[in-house]
Amino acid sequence: MARAMKAIIAIAVGLLALPASSSAVARPRSAYGAGPRRLARAARAASRAAAQAGGGGAPRTVTLGLVGGGTVGGGIVEILRANAAAIRASLNVEFRIATICVADVAKQRDYALPAGCALTTDVHAVLDDAQIDVVVEVMGGTTLAKEVVMKAMASGKHVVTANKALIAANLPALAAAHAAANAARAGAPVHFGYEAAVCGGIPIIHVLQRDLLSDRITGVRGIINGCTNYMLSSMAASGCSYADCLRQASDLGYAEADPTLDVGGFDARSKLKILIELAFGLGVDEDDIPVKGITEVTSVDFEYAKMQGGTIKLLGVAQLDGAGGLTAFVSPAFVPEASQLHGINGATNAVQLLSAYLKETVLVGQGAGRFPTANSCVADLLQIAQGICPAPFPKRPEAGLAFKNDYSGPFYIRVRYRDMVGITRDVGAVCAKYGISIHSMLQNPVKNRNDAMFVLITEPCALSQVKLATAELERFDWCKGNSFFMPSLA
Repeated sequence: MARAMKAIIAIAVGLLALPASSSAVARPRSAYGAGPRRLARAARAASRAAAQAGGGGAPRTVTLGLVGGGTVGGGIVEILRANAAAIRASLNVEFRIATICVADVAKQRDYALPAGCALTTDVHAVLDDAQIDVVVEVMGGTTLAKEVVMKAMASGKHVVTANKALIAANLPALAAAHAAANAARAGAPVHFGYEAAVCGGIPIIHVLQRDLLSDRITGVRGIINGCTNYMLSSMAASGCSYADCLRQASDLGYAEADPTLDVGGFDARSKLKILIELAFGLGVDEDDIPVKGITEVTSVDFEYAKMQGGTIKLLGVAQLDGAGGLTAFVSPAFVPEASQLHGINGATNAVQLLSAYLKETVLVGQGAGRFPTANSCVADLLQIAQGICPAPFPKRPEAGLAFKNDYSGPFYIRVRYRDMVGITRDVGAVCAKYGISIHSMLQNPVKNRNDAMFVLITEPCALSQVKLATAELERFDWCKGNSFFMPSLA
C-alpha cells in the first residue's frame, strides 16, 4: 500500500509540473500554483493509479459457507452469481461459496449450485473449515442456529444471519459473544450482520446502526408483517371477512400453514423488540410488550374507521413518553389518512422513525420473500468485504430510561349490546370511574335492537385504564360478549 501511495503522489506531482497548455484565455490558479482543471486531471490520474496499485490486480476472494440452502439461501446464490462482475469491478472482490449445509443433499433445488460448491448435511463442514471467512445462517429456528452463530464468531468467522427469531430471543447473548470474539482477536474484527432479520428488503437495521446515531429517535412505528398488512388491506378495500382474507393470503404464500405467529402479532413483536434495542439501546423482554393480533378485527371496524377518515393497520410502535419511560405495543390501530403509513397496502412493509433532527423518516419496501431477504444478506456481505460493517448493537440507553408496558394515547373501543334503558349512563359512569374522557361516540343505524354496536373514541388515556373500563362494561346485562379496543395514531 505504501508503494501504491508513492506511485499516486509521483503521478500527481508529475502532472502538476507539466507546462500549461498555450491559450489566449487566462485560467484562474489556485493558491497552490495549479489551475482547477489541472488539479482535476491530477485527481483523476491519482484515482486511476490507486485502482491499478491497490485494486486493479487479482481480486480478493471472500469465501462463504451457507447454513441453509432453501428459499433465502438460493436467493443469495443467485444474486451473487448475477452480480459477480459488478461486485468485482466496484470492490475488486469475489465471493466464493465453498459449502452449503442443507437438511437433504438429494433434494431437488430450484437454483444451480456455484462451481466447486459442496453440499453437506454436516454443519461442522462449514464451522471447522479454516478457509471459510463468513458463515451465512439462513436455516431458521433458534436452537441449532444459535449454536452455529456462536461457534462461528468464537472461531473468528464473520456471521450474517436473516434469523429474526434468533436475534429477538438471544440478543444479549449474541452481543456478548460478538464482544468476546473481538476481545480475543488481535487483528481485524469479527463482523456480525443481520440486516435481513427485520423487514426483509428494507435497510432499516443499517439506518439505525449507523445513519441515525447522530439523531435522537423519539418514536418507531412500523407495518412490519406482510401477511397481516395484506389481509387488512384486502378487508379495507373489498369488505371481505377475516376468514376469506386469510385464505387469500395462504393461497398467495403470505401466510404459513399455521398463521398464528403472523395474525397473532407475535412475528411483529419479535421485530419490534429488535428495533427497540437499535433505536433506544434498551433491552426489553419480548413478553413484556403488549400484543394483540388481528383476529378480532371485522368489516364493521373498517366502516367506523372510514367514518373517521382513516383505516386499520397492524402496527408495532415504541415511543418515549417524555417522562423517562419507553412504551411499546403491537396491535391493530386506527391510522388517519394524513399518516404516511395510511397508504401502505398489500404485503408491503414500512417503518416510520420520529426523531429530533430529521423529524420523520419513512422506509418502505418488501418485507419478505426470496430476493428481498437475500439482497439484505448480500448487503451485509458487501459491507464485511469492505471492512465497514457497523457495530451490531451500537446504541446505549439514555440515563434513567425504563420500559413501561402501559402505553397511552387515544383509543377506539367497540361494544356489542342489546338495547336497554340506561346504557349511555352506564358507559359514562364507568369511563368517569377510570378517568377516561370520551371524545366521541359513533353508531351506525341500528338494524337489530338485540345485537347492535357502538364505538367510543377516547381522549388520550392509558392501556390499563381501557382494560379496566372494558372489563367492567362487559359485566352489564346489556353487553354482549367481549368488547374490542385498539389504539389510535390520531
